[in-house]
Amino acid sequence: MVNTNSIEIIVKVLENPTQIVFNKTIPATKFRVQFPQFNNTQIINLTFWGNLATDVAKYYQISDYILIEGYVSINKKNFDPLNKNLKKITVTVLKVYPFLLKSN
Repeated sequence: MVNTNSIEIIVKVLENPTQIVFNKTIPATKFRVQFPQFNNTQIINLTFWGNLATDVAKYYQISDYILIEGYVSINKKNFDPLNKNLKKITVTVLKVYPFLLKSN
């Protein structure tokens, strides 16, 4: 069972983007990020498709902050009520913006 919801949030990139190609024509980029706003940091996977996937792989790297808009998918395929860490959270990103931290 998969639930989907819309999300807009600032995240920190944890790893360099990995680019793959489906059907020899559709580029996709994936990488892990974290929510820096919360004390109990949650790590999620981001997926980008098409031209956005190519741009993300080219311009973003580890420790960058980005503002993302997309849809959250929570995969409960192997859900165990005693171990709630088995949920896999993925965000399919529709829009991405650089977020620059202002230093004093």
